[in-house]
Amino acid sequence: MNIKRILVSQPKPASDKSPYYNLEKNFDVSVEFRPFIKVEGLSGKEFRQQKINIADYTAVIFTARTAIDHYFRLAKELRFEVPETMKYFCISEVVARYLQTYIVYRKRKIFFSENGKAEGLIPLIEKHKNEKYLYPVADVHDSKLNLEEHNLPNTKAVMYRTVSNPFPKDEEFNYDIIALFTPSGVKSLLQSFPDFNQKENGKLLACMGQKTIEEVKNSGLTLDITTSPEYPSMAAAIAHYLEGVRKEEEKAARKAARLEKKQAEADKKK
Repeated sequence: MNIKRILVSQPKPASDKSPYYNLEKNFDVSVEFRPFIKVEGLSGKEFRQQKINIADYTAVIFTARTAIDHYFRLAKELRFEVPETMKYFCISEVVARYLQTYIVYRKRKIFFSENGKAEGLIPLIEKHKNEKYLYPVADVHDSKLNLEEHNLPNTKAVMYRTVSNPFPKDEEFNYDIIALFTPSGVKSLLQSFPDFNQKENGKLLACMGQKTIEEVKNSGLTLDITTSPEYPSMAAAIAHYLEGVRKEEEKAARKAARLEKKQAEADKKK
């Protein structure tokens, strides 16, 4: 299998140290980046239809920087002045530090999971059970926090949505591996290319996340590459697959060389 071009359906990494660039160095492939989806904020009018008054809440839960952007955007549009007493509970320190874009960073009101995972945030929320929690999310989301399981009341507020970022009709689409990360990304691919024929065109799909994998299968597509405990990132999973392809090609080359040598020896005997 001659794999030369890989499409990663995410924005181009800001750092040149991204593991995707190692694929180019180690396997002589070209990696290109192009988001299949884009984020679009709900208007104040749309948000009001949820009948949620953000002024009623004393704490906010953030699992992504995007959620922070849209919380403060909507607060401004709704003319709600976020009080200094507001408490913020973030999935990681990276997300927590991003709050500095909008507020003065004070440790007494900003809490974050030390390990960057949901289980590290739950105990912090449990210590502040008396707060009234607002949890900004996207229209389609895979919640990282199961607060209900821990009897922690919260209100999920849809503040933004993911929409398709379609390919122009005349754009060439000659990639060998397509990396998908969300169910919306799978839908966007099929919206841009309704006649997409994976088998006929010999394209491989690399996906991660249970819901994304389910969307691939439900769409009649085939999953070729995915993550695992041993290869937890998309880049690592693709590298593992390419290494397997390379070994098979080397094995086939050695077999061909042996057969050629054997044939040459047989010709000499004649």
